[in-house]
Amino acid sequence: MQASFDGDWLGMTTWYDRNANGMDLNHGTCSSTESLYAIRFSDADTGEWHGTGLRFAPGGERRFPLDRHHYNLGHHCWHFPETAGQSSLEVGESTTRAGHEVNFFNGRSRSMLVALYQRQGDGRMILDSIAATPFRCQRASPDPSREQMQSVDALLSVVAGWRGIEQELRPGVQNGALETTKVAPEFDADSFCSQDVNGVFADNLICGLPDKMPKGAFELQFGCLLNPKSFTHLIIAYDANNRLSRWIERRYQPTMHG
Repeated sequence: MQASFDGDWLGMTTWYDRNANGMDLNHGTCSSTESLYAIRFSDADTGEWHGTGLRFAPGGERRFPLDRHHYNLGHHCWHFPETAGQSSLEVGESTTRAGHEVNFFNGRSRSMLVALYQRQGDGRMILDSIAATPFRCQRASPDPSREQMQSVDALLSVVAGWRGIEQELRPGVQNGALETTKVAPEFDADSFCSQDVNGVFADNLICGLPDKMPKGAFELQFGCLLNPKSFTHLIIAYDANNRLSRWIERRYQPTMHG
């Protein structure tokens, strides 16, 4: 966590909510102020997370301590070397809310996408909102803005045919939890396009999500075109019992043929 999150992360969050026809990804609402996540570590074992400009916190501000010996006891946080976040581990019938925060790091950029699900009166768990934030660390010269892709198809066409490597994490596995790196399948745009909700957001963030949580096994797709020659794909997989079974990170680069 220290290697990736340590920084003063400033960015404007845009929220996308539902309308009468479902998720509206064409009309986002920007937060009234920029969000600042100041994350600092006083030593190898302790630190503090201080957020301002937060949508759901009282007064828009929240602090909490970071301590190695108490961190992530619920196993909902996950960390690859350059991709990290937190996830709801269960989405069964007793769950009223579920969400995922996915952060893609590149230099001093932190591209964050949040997806929130809400249980309805009829029992359905539906996608309620999506938030995108192009954070830049203020402790160094901020990374420049990226050339923004204007559509899902435009972004996916860039990555078509790329090859990459894959790593995997599983909830509750500690101490060197990363599975051995292996060759990833050639990038397949259908992993995003076959989902109900497809969108491209600031910093070339992209998602492919079910509008309604399926009853059986399913996957959530997140990604980010970090630069013209690097795309990261994050897959969150749930099993048939609606429990999170694994996080898969695939890092793609162009090849001779793509």
